[in-house]
Parts: sequence; C-alpha cells; structure tokens
Amino acid sequence: MKRITRYFFEGLIVVLPLAATIYLIYFSFITIDNIFKFKIPGLGLIITLAGILLIGIIASNILTKGAIGLIHDLFSRLPLVKIIYNSIKDLIEAFVGDKKKFNQPVSVQLSSDGAVETLGFITEENLEIIGLKGKVAVYIPQSYNFAGNLIIVPANKITLLNAAAKEVMTFIVSGGLTTTKDAK
Repeated sequence: MKRITRYFFEGLIVVLPLAATIYLIYFSFITIDNIFKFKIPGLGLIITLAGILLIGIIASNILTKGAIGLIHDLFSRLPLVKIIYNSIKDLIEAFVGDKKKFNQPVSVQLSSDGAVETLGFITEENLEIIGLKGKVAVYIPQSYNFAGNLIIVPANKITLLNAAAKEVMTFIVSGGLTTTKDAK
C-alpha cells in the first residue's frame, strides 16, 4: 500500500504542473478568442500579441511620441483614473521598461541578531521626500503569487546580493524551490 501511495504522489508531481500549465494556456486562448468571437482557436491570442507589437512600433516612432505623450498626460491628470493608470504603468515599467525597478536584489535582516532574513528588491533608496531619512523601500515578492509587500527598513539592515535580479525573483516566487541552475 505504501508503494501505491508513493506512486500516486509521484504521479501528482508530474501531472499537476503539466495540467496547470496546459490549462492556463488553454484558458488564455479561449478567453481571448471569446472576447473577439473568433472561430479559429488561438487566432485571438495571435492577433492580440500582433496588435501589442504594432502599438509598440507606433509608440516608438518619433512622429507619434507626441500623441502618446498627450494620452499619458490626460490619463495622469484625471481624478481616480490617474491612480489606476499610473499604478499599472509603474508596475509594468518596473519589470520591462527602461526604468526597471526590480534590478537590485537584497537580503533584509528581520531580526536584531540577523538570524532571520528575507529577500527582496530595493525600489527606492532615498525616502527623505516622505520624511524617512536613512531608510530604503524594499519590495518583498510573495511565493507562488504575483503579490508582495513594500517594507521600509534602515539602510544598514540590507545586504546587496551578488545575483541577477531574474534569478532572485524566480527563487522567491518558487518559494525557494527553484535553484539558479533550474531557472536557466
């Protein structure tokens, strides 16, 4: 009976990640196809990706930068809209834009004896503008989640890590289960 139980759990380890990945890809295709009402599976996703690429090409054109700037200024000034727009824009730019913020991985001491630490990314080194001199803002991603927490700590409680931001993010999000060699 123990052998059957072990085989069952080994099967789960293989099947669940595969099934979840396939389901998420399938769900993405179906959802986008249903939005656009296409009869050919996957066509909606392909058109969406091509549209995003086309908008990127247009937005990087010198002639259209002014129009994009006007739209940005408008959305950045409208009450309520500016909170949503700026938050999403800043989050996207933190990962893929020219102003990448999650590029400085650190270890943060959580206990006075330094025995307990957490990993994160410095998002702001100077917090004097909000009256917190000598402190830094560190984003702590959550494992198996796309959420996280922003913590404010004294600068002397952080240690810069000699590791690539991508590797540290993968390590954190996997709950420490994905090693550097697995991430490549």
